[in-house]
Amino acid sequence: MIRQGDRLENPITGEVLIFRHTARETGGETVQVEAIVRPDGLVAAAHVHPYQTERFEVLDGQLGLRLGDHDLIAGPGDVATVEPGTPHRFWNAGQDEARFLCEIRPALEFESLIETMFTLAAEGKTNRKGMPNLLRLAVVARSHFDTVRLPFPPAALQRAALAIGAPLGRMLGYQATAIGATA
Repeated sequence: MIRQGDRLENPITGEVLIFRHTARETGGETVQVEAIVRPDGLVAAAHVHPYQTERFEVLDGQLGLRLGDHDLIAGPGDVATVEPGTPHRFWNAGQDEARFLCEIRPALEFESLIETMFTLAAEGKTNRKGMPNLLRLAVVARSHFDTVRLPFPPAALQRAALAIGAPLGRMLGYQATAIGATA
């Protein structure tokens, strides 16, 4: 369980997250993290939060954001808000570390998803982009489908693929969360 002050690091993507406000602390209303992204660091994949708003407030450095079809570079003091259902990704667009506050509303299973993906990366169970193999990803994605999805294919097609892939992944011993993710 994530607690205020916990720090997670993804050695593959170059992200460090320090939890400032947790789902437990806010009654599920929000999760707020301070993110530090090394030069050339980035989120593992473009994604969509179907029911959550994500807000980025840049503290230091340059943060690149792709919001839908638009790219922008945000610097200290800039704020960008990603509405539910908007495909997005981020990366460090500068030569120094980028540091920003990221707030997710409502929390849903964001903490579980991040803890799982960062744990898999730290254990060497992802590819060079920070993504696990397809069957392990299917197990994680099915469990966190209301928190995050791929921007494409359509959600119905993703759900159908996960209905096949996730049971196969479970048969191989893959778990949906970091607890037990060591298989």
